[in-house]
Amino acid sequence: MAKGTVAITGGTVVPVTGEPIENGTVLIEDGRIAAVGPALPAPAGARVVDAAGGWVLPGFIEAHGHVGVHEEAEGWAGSDTNEMTEPVTAHVRAIDAINPADLGFRDAITGGVLAVNVNPGSGNPIGGQTAAIKCWGRTVDEMVLRQPSGLKSALGEDPKRVYGEQKKMPSTRLGTAAVIRGALVDAANYLARIEAQQRKPESERTPVDRDLKLEALGRVLRREIPWRQHCHRADDIATALRIAEEFGYRLVIDHGTEAHLVADILAARDIPVVIGPLLTSRSKVELRNRSLANPGRLARAGVTIAITTDHPVVPIHFLVHQATLAVKDGLDRQTALRALTINPARIAGIDDRLGSIEPGKDADLVIWSGDPLDVLSRVRRAFIDGAEIYRHEDGEARFADA
Repeated sequence: MAKGTVAITGGTVVPVTGEPIENGTVLIEDGRIAAVGPALPAPAGARVVDAAGGWVLPGFIEAHGHVGVHEEAEGWAGSDTNEMTEPVTAHVRAIDAINPADLGFRDAITGGVLAVNVNPGSGNPIGGQTAAIKCWGRTVDEMVLRQPSGLKSALGEDPKRVYGEQKKMPSTRLGTAAVIRGALVDAANYLARIEAQQRKPESERTPVDRDLKLEALGRVLRREIPWRQHCHRADDIATALRIAEEFGYRLVIDHGTEAHLVADILAARDIPVVIGPLLTSRSKVELRNRSLANPGRLARAGVTIAITTDHPVVPIHFLVHQATLAVKDGLDRQTALRALTINPARIAGIDDRLGSIEPGKDADLVIWSGDPLDVLSRVRRAFIDGAEIYRHEDGEARFADA
């Protein structure tokens, strides 16, 4: 990425964690935000970007998607979302399957989404490690923000269907819970063996054979990364809470279609919900209570929310439209913007770099033509690490490498 000094001037700057600034300026030094305020003078030699009439926001963050691992327009050849050959695949990593050439990444940028937490799919009780990445780069190693950023697990219909069809465990909800608990017990025993050796004098220690599955699960038990729990129904959410309490890990509810039915419990335990996708039909039993009003219900109950498209279930550039329609159905506007920015950043553990416009953070910024929650607004320009990667003008979209 290009380095240097950039001044984005004249727009309505929405820092997310502070009040909007009319005629605001964002100063960028060497790819990071240096200052933000009303009408700050541009340093000598700075490149000035005129945002007059527009809104300047941090790049949106897709909190749960499959962009890069479930490639669009590629069919089976680009589908690397689920390793469904055994129920527990904690050792697989999304980062090893992400293709930066996936069309979804450019779609994301046109919708103001500059980062995504890429998850394995929900076919397995324990599906693998997630990765938080930026939406621009030649290789995923250039794009990565945090790896792993969580460990994916699934309750409910998907794993019981997948393995029930294979005539093996788990074929029921109780079987899925047992598989998850058994794997976590194995991981706890693995950590205990390692700790027992570490307590011995160095001359008496015996190496514990490495186990990639148990290492990954151990990071969850040590609370280094969150447990990303796919679940829709309220009873499955209750199971997620029960297992999390038993093993003491940090829990994030992904999807949470019926999370509003237990919102008071989630709020009391400070468990965030990544809710969505919201623009789908009720294609399975678990989605019976899907509603655009649910994000507002959760937020009013005190639950921290992020909004997801579950791309490619809903195209990733429609992320902001889901927020707009949720606002129409009762979600507070400020909360809606937080659900696209700072909340997903905190859930993925990347809020030290992204999610708000603050000095020291990465200059991953978007200039909108107007209020992004107005469906007629569009992304005019997008910057990652202070470098302009996208521009829409004269009815034509241009990417930096085009």
